[in-house]
Amino acid sequence: MTAHTVEYIRYLIPEQQSAEFLAAYTRAAAQLAAAPQCVDYELARCEEDFEHFVLRITWTSTEDHIEGFRESELFTDFVAEIGPFVGSIQEMRHYKPTTVRGTGASVPTLYSWAGGPEAFTRLTEVFYDKVLKDDVLAPVFEGLAAEHASHVAAWFGEVFGGPAAYSETQGGHGHMVAKHLGKSITEVQRRRWVNLLQDAADEAGLPTDAEFRAAFVAYAEWGTRLAVHFSGPDATPPAEQPVPKWTWGAAPPYQP
Repeated sequence: MTAHTVEYIRYLIPEQQSAEFLAAYTRAAAQLAAAPQCVDYELARCEEDFEHFVLRITWTSTEDHIEGFRESELFTDFVAEIGPFVGSIQEMRHYKPTTVRGTGASVPTLYSWAGGPEAFTRLTEVFYDKVLKDDVLAPVFEGLAAEHASHVAAWFGEVFGGPAAYSETQGGHGHMVAKHLGKSITEVQRRRWVNLLQDAADEAGLPTDAEFRAAFVAYAEWGTRLAVHFSGPDATPPAEQPVPKWTWGAAPPYQP
């Protein structure tokens, strides 16, 4: 969940050379795809002026790009393909993302799709009623605070794209992780947690479409597996991190 570096390279390519340019980058993209320092990449062409292209590359860090990729054989092969167009570069800079980010209204958040705060309140109320009656999970949640369900509802809401209620009242990801330290959660308990959560989602009336439930269960799997890891005897708490933001797609590989 560390912040990556985004490199933008802007090209001015005469239209008669555009086919050759695109072919060169199609070949060079293989080197980017193979680079462990490269998160993703995209070459875009201006609609108003076909001579303008922008290459966006997300790197794990600026240092990884400069000291890792550029010092590798992959970079040698990359330059061999795009070298003829280096003189057409108008800008080549690294950028760090700011806190200004989000999604547009054309794609609803999982939070709004689920039904907003009422849906997650129903979910956690049904879920913890099940948990406290379950032979496998009840011992883990012995002495559960009365406000626990509402805190988890706020957590789910923020994770799935709702307001930052958990962060503002409880803390970030590190705060949630700390709740699991020393708990020695077993795989049997983890799986029961996921199964009961799915049962609770059914009873609470959360959407049952395949796309929503795939994302919902994916988060449950991801979160519970981290909980098992951080509940172990040798677990080291991560540095303070923001609450993860879950979307309709898959999460990137975990980075402590």
